[in-house]
Amino acid sequence: MPQDARVPITIHVNGARHRVDADPATPLLHVLRETLKLKATRFGCGEGTCGACTVIVDGKAVMSCDLPISEAEDARIETAEGLADTPLLAAFLDHQAGQCGYCLPGILMAARALLADDPAPDRARIASALDGNLCRCGAHNRILDAIEDAARRMSGATA
Repeated sequence: MPQDARVPITIHVNGARHRVDADPATPLLHVLRETLKLKATRFGCGEGTCGACTVIVDGKAVMSCDLPISEAEDARIETAEGLADTPLLAAFLDHQAGQCGYCLPGILMAARALLADDPAPDRARIASALDGNLCRCGAHNRILDAIEDAARRMSGATA
């Protein structure tokens, strides 16, 4: 296929179906940010190691900077924009779990995937689930607290 050849690709983002014309090798991150104008997902290292670009693809947290759009065809993708009005986002706001916020969308998506897989993780499992997100600002303990709180809220338990 010639370089820069664009093909139609269908993806489902935050419940909406999108058909985009893209080079199959284009990273999902660039389609989300530049084509769909969903700016919450951040570009960090560009190598899939920092976690800033974490999104959920078919239920799994993945780094979108190194996932070719062709591998996401017909996938169900969730970005931080889809977290509005969720207990997870509310817990992060209540705990002031962020400083500059650059890495926060990736952390939120890693937490979302964790809570979907394990609705009652212990603190060690939460910390482990965030290992792929390299930001460790002064709010890290508040981030862990917020995820514990979100798990309680989602289960209906009280603190």
